Amino acid sequence: MEIRIESLLEGARRAQGTVVIVDVFRAFTTAAVAFSRGAAKIIMVAEPPEALALKARGLGDLCVGEVNGIKPREFDFGNSPFEMAGADLEGKVIIQSTRAGTTGVAAAAGASAVYAASFVVAKGTARAILRDRPPLVTIVAMGWNARMRTDEDELCALYLRNLLEGREPSTDALRQLVQASGQVGKFYDPGQPHFHPEDCEMALDVNRYDFAIRVAREDNLLVARPHA
Repeated sequence: MEIRIESLLEGARRAQGTVVIVDVFRAFTTAAVAFSRGAAKIIMVAEPPEALALKARGLGDLCVGEVNGIKPREFDFGNSPFEMAGADLEGKVIIQSTRAGTTGVAAAAGASAVYAASFVVAKGTARAILRDRPPLVTIVAMGWNARMRTDEDELCALYLRNLLEGREPSTDALRQLVQASGQVGKFYDPGQPHFHPEDCEMALDVNRYDFAIRVAREDNLLVARPHA
């Protein structure tokens, strides 16, 4: 198995084989929490207007996401695992749009299979890929707004590579590295209340869930479902 690591939107566009799009803060932590709360599926789109249009057509129940970290107008929830943890999601169809994670999924046109990953589903993702034994895996760390590398996504990509290659780094060391990074401060900044402190804590609960998040085309939409 050849494993490549890419970054940002350009990396998602270059990615080939089985592609893993990584967004720790916060898209695919949010998605994982939503599935743990009983969400039926998540339709992933790049742009907020597209999400609202799909909801207006009756294709989804809730719009979830962000632009520059902030919930778009008319969306039901922000891109927040903490908000998902308190929501009634049983059987609901979510439409998610974020500036990194779902944008990366939409950009990965060269993929033969796509997974949406974060620390909370890392082992589940690795297990699913190892079962399929693809010849090529590309792991893409999406970073902030898909344009600036961030420690949490780069470290998650490296962690996934290690798991795929049969090694298990210390999860405590991973958490400490991320907690020392530049992206963590915003979660504790009173001036940015859309970044909940709990979002950070939940995103660093490594391997909390035992499923992967598999994304596939259904009726020309990118649909994510939990993949045991």
